[in-house]
Amino acid sequence: MVRILIIYHSQSGHTRAMAEAVAAGAGAVEGAAVDLKQVGDAGLEDLLTCDGLAVGSPEYFGYMAGQVKDFFDRTYEPARGRKEIFKKPYVVFVSAGNDGRGTVQGIERIALGYPLKKVYEPVVARGEIDEDILSRCRELGQTLAAGCEAGIY
Repeated sequence: MVRILIIYHSQSGHTRAMAEAVAAGAGAVEGAAVDLKQVGDAGLEDLLTCDGLAVGSPEYFGYMAGQVKDFFDRTYEPARGRKEIFKKPYVVFVSAGNDGRGTVQGIERIALGYPLKKVYEPVVARGEIDEDILSRCRELGQTLAAGCEAGIY
């Protein structure tokens, strides 16, 4: 059984809806267990014990939410150099009021430092969350979980 950790921050509910769709996609993969957490409730142990990570953030001032950054700040030093982190597969999803590029770039830059391994292009929703975005989020979760379950990542 592979464990997929999905962490997110949401105030308006947009990123939460995306996170739930990512979780639905990952949960559809036989042999995958999903752990969906608000980012403030996730910590080092969650990061160390998951097989794949999905990170969701709204875009605030062209950057990730402070709580998402805080997660990385809290886990970086204790995770540094740990074999459980090395090249762990991850994906990103963003609810953006603008274009989401700064948020994606910030998360990807931090992920290089762990180092994590990006395995799928980010899903960025610009504006309202519609069925197309939710479908892309389900595909994102399913791809992450299936790749982990198959041992591809």
